[in-house]
Amino acid sequence: MSEDERSTSPLVDEAVKKAAVAWVSVAGGPAYALWCLPLDGALLVVSGPGEQSAPGLADADTAEVTLRGDHGGQIVTWPARVARLRPGTEEWEAAAPLVAAKRLNAPGPAADLVRRWATEGCALSQLTPAGTPVAGADLPAGSLAERPREAPVVRATRAPFRLHKVRRR
Repeated sequence: MSEDERSTSPLVDEAVKKAAVAWVSVAGGPAYALWCLPLDGALLVVSGPGEQSAPGLADADTAEVTLRGDHGGQIVTWPARVARLRPGTEEWEAAAPLVAAKRLNAPGPAADLVRRWATEGCALSQLTPAGTPVAGADLPAGSLAERPREAPVVRATRAPFRLHKVRRR
């Protein structure tokens, strides 16, 4: 995409360049924190079996992306155009190896990871800024904290096991 075709704000451009995690919301649903890789003014996100969960992102046309600043707080929220990169295309061949190389704790070499993404139904999505961002005084002033979502991996915590009785002094 040429510089003339893009009309994003300098804040969005800079936030995208520094992004490692983005909060992505699809169709007004809850925002999910997703690992991402910035590339050419867009964010690349991989999701699917064995990767991070991003409900609805693979089939979406648009999403809302929130990025944090250097201080850790929200600095900008922007609408994104979502494009799914398909295996075998020129875009896939250029982007997938870059994303695989930056993936932390990857199970095996990057080439194997790219092959697994192509064959096991993983989605590589490109999130490109499209529309007017919300930043500065227009951002919500209050807390955006939500109750933790129910998940099958959550268990009730128990008291730690103690082999011997511990005496208090």
